[in-house]
Amino acid sequence: MQRVCFLLKVRQDRVEEYRRRHAAVWPEMQEALSRTGWHNYSLFLREDGLLVGYLETEDFDRARELMAATVVNARWQREMAHFFEQLDGSAPDAAMRPLTEVFHLA
Repeated sequence: MQRVCFLLKVRQDRVEEYRRRHAAVWPEMQEALSRTGWHNYSLFLREDGLLVGYLETEDFDRARELMAATVVNARWQREMAHFFEQLDGSAPDAAMRPLTEVFHLA
């Protein structure tokens, strides 16, 4: 099982709306994430907009590929794209760059 951690930056003027949106993630989005291999998925958001994501999956590249093929993800990505800084035209999922794990206490 891969443990994946990534960082993104939410625009500071959108932090509260981002929190509200994630307090009510669409049920079909949650189902798609589970079905495509995103497990134990958490997002942590600092007041300045720093977003830390964590998930566990068998194969992160495959999980992203499967999720990208869903209609609900395309809708979600379109709605979420304007919340982030420095996406360079990418969808938020495409901007996820996993951090290198340097320590894990099992």
